[in-house]
Amino acid sequence: MFANKLFVTLQPSWTQIYSGETVTVRCEIQRREGAQWTYEWRPAELNTPPTSSEYRTITAIESDTGRYSCRAPPKPTVFLQPPWPQIYRGVIYRGETVSVRCEIQGGEGAQWTYEWRRDHSNIRETSSEYKISRATESNRGGYSCRGSRGSSWTDWSDVITLTVLYPPKPTVTLQPHYTQIYEGEIYRGTTVTVRCEIQGDEGAQWTYEWRRNGLNTPPTSSEYTISRLTESHGGGYSCRATRSSSWTEWSDITTLRVIIPIKPTVTLQPSWPQIYRGETVTVRCEIRRGEGAQWTYEWRRGWVNIPETSSEYRITVTESDGGGYSCRGRRSFSWTDWSDIVISIVLSKPKAELRADRTAVPVGGSVTLTCSVSPSSSSSSSSGWKYYWYRDGKSFQPVTNGQISVSEGGRYSCRGGRGEPVYCTEDSESVRIDTTVSNRPVVTLHPNWSEIYRGETITVRCEIHGGDTEWDYEWETNSIIKPPNQNEYRIRSDSSSNSGNYRCKGRMKSSQHNTTEWSDSVTLTVSDSKSDPVLTVSPSWLSPGASVTLNCEVEHPSAGWSFYWYKAVPDLSEKSSSYELLPDGSGTAQDSYIIHGQTHTAGYVCRAGRGDPEYHTDHSQPKFVWSADVHSAASLTVSPDRVQHFTSDSVSLTCEGNFTEWRVRKFSEDGRLYSDCRRMTGSTCNINTSKSDTGVYWCESGSGEFSSAVNITVQNDGNGPILESPVHHVTEGASVSLSCSLRTQKILSNVFFYHNDKLIQNDPRGELNISAVSKSDEGFYKCQYSGRESAQSWMSVKVTGPSSSPVWLMVGLVCGVSLIIILLLLLYRCRQSKYSCFTRSIQSESHSPGSSTNHGVNQNETHVYGSLQHGTADVYESVTQVKNRNGSDEYEDITSSLIEFKDLRTKRSHRWDRHEGQPVTPHTRPYADIQAGSQCL
Repeated sequence: MFANKLFVTLQPSWTQIYSGETVTVRCEIQRREGAQWTYEWRPAELNTPPTSSEYRTITAIESDTGRYSCRAPPKPTVFLQPPWPQIYRGVIYRGETVSVRCEIQGGEGAQWTYEWRRDHSNIRETSSEYKISRATESNRGGYSCRGSRGSSWTDWSDVITLTVLYPPKPTVTLQPHYTQIYEGEIYRGTTVTVRCEIQGDEGAQWTYEWRRNGLNTPPTSSEYTISRLTESHGGGYSCRATRSSSWTEWSDITTLRVIIPIKPTVTLQPSWPQIYRGETVTVRCEIRRGEGAQWTYEWRRGWVNIPETSSEYRITVTESDGGGYSCRGRRSFSWTDWSDIVISIVLSKPKAELRADRTAVPVGGSVTLTCSVSPSSSSSSSSGWKYYWYRDGKSFQPVTNGQISVSEGGRYSCRGGRGEPVYCTEDSESVRIDTTVSNRPVVTLHPNWSEIYRGETITVRCEIHGGDTEWDYEWETNSIIKPPNQNEYRIRSDSSSNSGNYRCKGRMKSSQHNTTEWSDSVTLTVSDSKSDPVLTVSPSWLSPGASVTLNCEVEHPSAGWSFYWYKAVPDLSEKSSSYELLPDGSGTAQDSYIIHGQTHTAGYVCRAGRGDPEYHTDHSQPKFVWSADVHSAASLTVSPDRVQHFTSDSVSLTCEGNFTEWRVRKFSEDGRLYSDCRRMTGSTCNINTSKSDTGVYWCESGSGEFSSAVNITVQNDGNGPILESPVHHVTEGASVSLSCSLRTQKILSNVFFYHNDKLIQNDPRGELNISAVSKSDEGFYKCQYSGRESAQSWMSVKVTGPSSSPVWLMVGLVCGVSLIIILLLLLYRCRQSKYSCFTRSIQSESHSPGSSTNHGVNQNETHVYGSLQHGTADVYESVTQVKNRNGSDEYEDITSSLIEFKDLRTKRSHRWDRHEGQPVTPHTRPYADIQAGSQCL
């Protein structure tokens, strides 16, 4: 019936009892704590009188046999809402609103009808809540309730008493309490709290309203705090409070009066901000508007009282007299406030400080000297100082300020004095003032290098021109290492500590006060790292017998460098290369070097030197010139024999020749040189290709031989085609087949082939066959399939035997006719002269471009070629004529002529040759290499 569950138990728990035995029947309720229950019993379906939880049969008889059950309706409880009136013993104030609520524990969810009583009189209310709006005295009394469901009623609840009173009258108080003692008087600048108190209702939720002088003020709390009182805060304060809809009366007015206390002032005579040990000072306590009154004084230094009771006392200052002084006065029983504290700083005897706006008197000018005592005020007069001046130990007249102007050199000092008798400071440090002469110093560097490298030697020199004067020298620098006071400073640098700006001046030995001005600064930079020269070679790919030009660049090319030229010799045991000096390659003045008759792949290195003793740079990074000549002593074969490959292809590079040790080297797309193959088996390097494997490859033997070089390109587009073309050059007259293939399909149809970006064939078989290759077939080739293009590859054609080219025929004809004419001229001149014509011929041959030892003759005719450029487009070559030193562009001797090929594509980026501004790639071949004959007279 109810949420609480009831159980009937027997004590003792016998299910059978006998006539005459005693047993107790008990009604137990779960979760009944705190509730007042009334019980009803039904043994054998008949109500029985007991209303308690136990039904005891003292002596059982047969008529007691039967089934027993019980029930216990709950007892209601009366509550007040809001709950704060209960805290204050059911007291509410007239005009407030309150609800009286009847709650039946354990009867939640049931349909109850309620009955209410006030002072045992029924109220016509049947709901669980009885709301009283704007309470009056008629609403007071004891309230109780009970609930009914069906025909069953609960007991009446306990009575809760509601008392209705008039709201109390607040009281205004001041904190701190001494303000009440002195009738609300309080001093300006202090803090006071105005408080509204309601007697007997502490802790209630009140909202407050304040008035000052009849005007409302913002605070709504019980306290109103005023910090740093002023006269405007004075007046009469009152308050009232509200809880719910009921207001209290206004409190009586409490008056607050803000008064200004008398406050003395402490002064010092003289009024110096600092005083010094040994000076005399008077401390005085002054009370304004207190003249004529009989005052007694009290003094403090810090927070310690001083016995003095008069208005002033005189002190001869020691360190113990320092501190903050304050005073107050008493007349009758009234004290003034304590005065503000006046700080008296006692210092040890000061030392004057002398400053000069410059250290030398300019020609026709002056120097300003300033003397001061520190610490002191900004004005000398306010601190009482007079200053006394001295030059070379002799006294000047005293002046009242601390500044004078002087126009002659000497050693100056000063001191300060003040008071009566005069108290003097210690003398200042002396300042040396020089007189400037017209001689002008200059700093020079020998050699004249503004930047040197660690390990080089340079001399910094101070030179003073004009007259036969002997000088002492001074240096000024911001470098870590300071030079000695001599006219020159020799730097043997091993670090950047000597870097900085250097300037100097001179001082006459005969008159030490006469000096020059400072020279202009010269900047010297010392680099901790050695200079790294940069070597370039041109051409990067060559035809057999062509000349190779080496250029060595240093950071400061006009600084007196000599150049050293080396050949890189492979050293497989050290996984590096050793360097052999080239013929006449030691200490050349020119930064270029020409090698004639180059026929095979080779590596070169340079370095530079300068100075005495000579400083050498590091060696440059090695640079290579590549040859595709497969008939050299060492060669490189590629399997499969093609330039282009897909990623993840297996490619084998095999070194061939009469050598046992090999290594394969690579110059990659990003310009790096790799010395080892990751998978080297004997003389074969195996590559599982990736994009990073694109580059130029060649072999180096343990005996220092280089193989021919090949270009390998890895297709990065997995869905694009590659062009299958031979790695090495094709001999003129031979047949060659070019094809286009995909990773997933080797034989294609409807393929477009391009030669030097010009469409030459649309082959349904996917091949381009050339039955007899000629020089005109040389160039860049690519293929296109289904809208996708392969990379470009260079196909080189090697011409063998005498050429049938009209150019060669013309050259041969011209040379033959020229030779006949020259022989006729020689015979004619021989008849006119007694000297042998063979002498001139021999001398002429010594200037032949085929000479490999005379490198200085034709420096003005150097050819500049394009260097290696990685990538799929192979190599470009260019030839540029370099002017002679005199500015003309005529050659003293003709060595070769190269035809230039250019890639017109714009899809791929190329590295640009630093001399020509042209893109370069690894496989260009010259169409013709015309060698002119030696000059003859």
